[in-house]
Amino acid sequence: MPGVGLSRVSSAGGTPQTLTTPDPDSQESTHRWPQALPGGKAVLYTAASHGNFEDASLVVHTLEGDRRKVLHRGGYHGRYLPSGHLVFIHEGTLFAAPFDLDRLELTGEAVPALAGVSAEPGNMGAQFAFSRDGTLVYQRGESLGLGLPIQWMDREGKLQPLRAAPGVYNGIRFSPDGQRLALDIIEGNNRDVWVYEWGRDTLSRLTFDPGQDRSPEWTRDGQRIAFSSKRADQATENLYWQRADGTGEAERLTESKNRQIPASWHPSGKLLAFQEYNPQTSIDILILPLTGDEASGWKPGKPTVFLNGPFVEVDAAFSPDGRWLAYSSRESGRFEVCVRPFPGPGGKWQVSTAGGRSPTWSRSRRELSYLGEDGRILVAGYTVEGDSFRAEKPRVWSAGFVRTYDLHPDGERVAVLKVSGDEAEAGRNHVTVIVNFFDELRRIAPVGRR
Repeated sequence: MPGVGLSRVSSAGGTPQTLTTPDPDSQESTHRWPQALPGGKAVLYTAASHGNFEDASLVVHTLEGDRRKVLHRGGYHGRYLPSGHLVFIHEGTLFAAPFDLDRLELTGEAVPALAGVSAEPGNMGAQFAFSRDGTLVYQRGESLGLGLPIQWMDREGKLQPLRAAPGVYNGIRFSPDGQRLALDIIEGNNRDVWVYEWGRDTLSRLTFDPGQDRSPEWTRDGQRIAFSSKRADQATENLYWQRADGTGEAERLTESKNRQIPASWHPSGKLLAFQEYNPQTSIDILILPLTGDEASGWKPGKPTVFLNGPFVEVDAAFSPDGRWLAYSSRESGRFEVCVRPFPGPGGKWQVSTAGGRSPTWSRSRRELSYLGEDGRILVAGYTVEGDSFRAEKPRVWSAGFVRTYDLHPDGERVAVLKVSGDEAEAGRNHVTVIVNFFDELRRIAPVGRR
């Protein structure tokens, strides 16, 4: 079963050794934010299923004896503080509980310490940090994964409601005709793929398996939707697809011990780019071929590697003519949007200039949009000369923070999950500093043995 890859080095130095931490239980297969605890005997991290990350677990793993223990369920981004507390985030609030470092256990109940911390359950991250003397610095804001509506945004940045009802929406994708959105929705501990007909304001559930179904991708004819799923007999997520009208059963496309997420269909309709989490090569981009048709049936082939370098490579996106593949690479130390010829060989061209994720091609213009590091949507025009790709300087499309988006086929508007409100926007540009915060923690959560 997959775990979190950690490294440990003796106090005298030496070569790091990988520690593979098993799951706390069979439903938890995402592990993030490891912290080596003082003394070098244990590691604290967050473990979660691919459902509601608000219900993640804070886990401690001892290096001697290779044992693990769940300290608390219902929070993420756990951190041990020199004050003798364990802090974590739940629904945008910082909680604190007294923690015995010797026995590696909580000695009291978790209590709310600070509300309104900017956080994102989608990656279990939060914008706060402590100094050793008790100074807290944090960004104010709402929890970015909770209760956001889906909105239209035009090229001037003006917003209009698309789906006004708020929800924990993820992976929004327009159908080829632009009349429907595929998306996955988190409800409690479950995550399923839905189809939203925005013209009629009709939301229909596509997947019903108790496993976690996510990251939908329309086929180019709009007949089917590929998605990632972890069914009851699986150790991790693999690729499935299902007819978009809800008829028939979901069919499995791949079988792998590695986690896989669909990314983009080639215009031919017979190649699916996806990302695979490989313990040896980080995260890679692979291509799944399919043969057949709707009349005779489809048969998935053996995936081939497109990119499997030592760096994280994700967010594959085929150009409308299928000649190019855009993706996000962490080769420079931060994510940047790059383009390569498909199927290759050929060079590599960087499109983003100050960080970027989630590249999306326009079908109506020679433009490539993406999310910048600060959450704004940027767009870059491009030209093609022979086998060379040339991107223009990116320009800003949206001024506010966007959690996720997709470009409508008309190329003039996007569907966005956008953090709203003046306070949330201000929180992106300012930090708050509180001194002597350890004194407050000791007051509300006294340290002591049970």
